[in-house]
Amino acid sequence: MPRSGRRLPATRPVALAALPAALLAVICAGPAPGATAPGTGSPARADVRPLTQAHAPTGAPRAATFDTAPARAALRRLLPRHAGQFTLVPDPAAGADTFTVSGTAGAVTVRGSTGATLLTGVGWYLQHVAGADIGWPGDSIGMLPARLPAVPAPVTRSAQVPHRYALNDTDDGYSGPYRTFEEHQRQIDLLALHGINEVFVQVGAEYPYYRALQRFGYSAEELRQWIPGPGHQSWWLLQNLSGFGGPVTERLMRERAELGGRIAEQLRGLGMTPVLPGYFGTVPAGFAARNAGAATVAQGDWAGFDRPDWLDPTSPVFAKLAAAYYAEQRAVFGDSSMYRMSPLHEGGRTGSVDVGAAAGAIQGALHAAHPGALWAVLGWQDDPTAELLAGVDTSKLLILDGLSDRYNRLDREARWGGVPYAMGTIYNFGGHTTIGANTSVWLERFGPWRAKSNSALAGIAYLPEATGTNPAAFDLFTDLAWDAGPIDQRTWFAGFAARRYGRPDAEAAAAWEELRKGPYSTSSGLWSESQDSLFSARPSLSAVGAAYWSPKSMRYPAGSVRRALDHLLRVDPALRGSSAYRFDLVDTARQALANHSRVLLPKIRAAYEAKDLTRFRTLTAEWQDGMRLLDQVTGSDPNLLLGTWLSRARSHGADRAEQDRYEYDARSLLSVWGRRGTSEGGFLHDYANREWSGLIWELYARRWAAYFATLDEALAGGGAPREIDWHAFEEEWAGRTTRHPDRPAGDPYRLATAVAAALPPAAATG
Repeated sequence: MPRSGRRLPATRPVALAALPAALLAVICAGPAPGATAPGTGSPARADVRPLTQAHAPTGAPRAATFDTAPARAALRRLLPRHAGQFTLVPDPAAGADTFTVSGTAGAVTVRGSTGATLLTGVGWYLQHVAGADIGWPGDSIGMLPARLPAVPAPVTRSAQVPHRYALNDTDDGYSGPYRTFEEHQRQIDLLALHGINEVFVQVGAEYPYYRALQRFGYSAEELRQWIPGPGHQSWWLLQNLSGFGGPVTERLMRERAELGGRIAEQLRGLGMTPVLPGYFGTVPAGFAARNAGAATVAQGDWAGFDRPDWLDPTSPVFAKLAAAYYAEQRAVFGDSSMYRMSPLHEGGRTGSVDVGAAAGAIQGALHAAHPGALWAVLGWQDDPTAELLAGVDTSKLLILDGLSDRYNRLDREARWGGVPYAMGTIYNFGGHTTIGANTSVWLERFGPWRAKSNSALAGIAYLPEATGTNPAAFDLFTDLAWDAGPIDQRTWFAGFAARRYGRPDAEAAAAWEELRKGPYSTSSGLWSESQDSLFSARPSLSAVGAAYWSPKSMRYPAGSVRRALDHLLRVDPALRGSSAYRFDLVDTARQALANHSRVLLPKIRAAYEAKDLTRFRTLTAEWQDGMRLLDQVTGSDPNLLLGTWLSRARSHGADRAEQDRYEYDARSLLSVWGRRGTSEGGFLHDYANREWSGLIWELYARRWAAYFATLDEALAGGGAPREIDWHAFEEEWAGRTTRHPDRPAGDPYRLATAVAAALPPAAATG
């Protein structure tokens, strides 16, 4: 036993036996007796202790070989029936990020420079030889033959860029703040299979703050009130808000820290870099009054929230707090060679602080704790500024460009003075279920940007605000980093259609050609995401979108999705059994219905303005029928269920009150987002709208029914419609604890057929 003998609280069972020995020691042990904490002279809390040498920085020189056991375990999870037909050979001498695939039928050999690269080689084999897809979500591995096909000739591939980064700062919030380790493990397996080597680890990031700040004048209770619920922690780490969705318990924080530590270990085991949050100065209110010599800058408002204060990084107290933070982080998460920080994100105030000097101090504190570590900063709006870049060693900086495919006339070398950057994409905002991405823009830009004589392009950055949607976009974007030649979009989508369902099919090819030409060929200029649905919009006869910040009109001809649905319904019945087919069929039916909402609402408005009560009632009944069908078809797929989202949140509560609190945290993010000022003044209501079974019928359909009832009364009685306090309506829903199924129900094919029958024919949709 570790020397302190302390264990995690026994409020909820924790699978400690599954942890690596080094991590188990961290969780269960504390610092040496009598250790003192900087800033207060009080004894340090004895919950955790620094990791052992097992956690050398990822950037350390590689050994002559490496253990392939983590990659083999991932392979068994990904391909349980076929894993034994692969031989994984460690080959660090092959060069950075290189794999070779060879072999005969039933005996495939993959050599690679890391465990993750071995899995990337397996992914290449599945895509180009076996013709199967393991997507995000959905797969066709059930269509693989019992004996895997031979590799015609050995193939070697190397990554075209050293940095293949994944996960937006918001992913933990919008994709699922209450996910299990197995869900995170699946995510890591998929990222490795698709060639990613750097992954942001946010889960449990509150724990180092909680531990360190107790040494600087704050009580544990004060900090538990300051730290938001898990659903909103992404924005707290971005210095946008605090407190909402909480308070959190120490038990929950420790469990999340344990989970984050396991995620980091999983990445290290595969030779991937766990990218950890760095410290750049976020502090609770009153910090300067409690710490002599500290200077703070009030950060003002963010979407109706009071932002946490910013501790001037040039003040002497900053270095002490940063050191305490990194020590606590190391104790649970270990070391890394890459850290994420975006000071002054989305309108932060500098006050009288010299931004260049502050940036230098932030980097200095990082390097004091982790010499030579890379600082990853988000390229978003005006950040990073010239002032920030002037204050740091930019050879130790990587800009994750969130706008690469959004705007035109971009010159990243001129904009950032030659600082290394990764071409990024944010094709999903808030977890919207909308189909589409600017894939043609990726293909037009990546090669030429990389080939420029002065190019600073050093990577790709996969940055959707939520993952687990648009599997074609995930596949194609990650392919950019491993394909040496230009990728032809039409050819790529044809190949995707063939492997997505396990073998070529003319109807599948036609469906994906329609989707390619439509939602997957949107252009740059203003948006990187397609439009959302009016079914999920706050009711209004003039509604043009659900989320305030989303496109206000169709970004592609609606007929492309409608025709794709017809083609998918005609796919060979022998190919309809895969989870990939079922998801794509349901998702395409959902999108076709969502697009029809933009046709139907103007007709309802015209009937109302013409005071045609009969037609108004006919059309609003059609609208409600469409929403009922939408709820049913999404309920047939496991990826589109509100019940899963809610049951995950409740599972983290130790008692009914805590369960209800975390359910509110999860529900509010989907609806009101925050308090009234955030929802209304900050325009964040419905920002995270999504067409999920349960959410559609319990919130969106009820909302529209209430609205149409007021209009009906007005037409029938001749008066003005009653006003509805929509925030109060949505807040009531967020506070509910009604249960919803977390298992799919219904036949996806039958329900998608019903959707097609309910919609106008493709020729009528444009």
